[in-house]
Amino acid sequence: MTELLTSGIELMMVGMGIVFVFLAMLVLAIKFMSSMILRYFPDAPVQGRPRAGAAIPDTQLIAAISTAVHRYRNTHKS
Repeated sequence: MTELLTSGIELMMVGMGIVFVFLAMLVLAIKFMSSMILRYFPDAPVQGRPRAGAAIPDTQLIAAISTAVHRYRNTHKS
């Protein structure tokens, strides 16, 4: 019985060691690929419309949204 238990523990340690080494290599490979991508393809500045919240919304737009919400709430009362 102790031989079987010893073999099981040994097999468990070998399996856990293999998984640990594989995951460590995977992390290193991902870091390496990430550094290569950032080196050869740096982020280009984004051009286009500004972020949401960067500009002050138009007062007519706020009024239209408020009216739509008010009408929705009036027609869908629970």
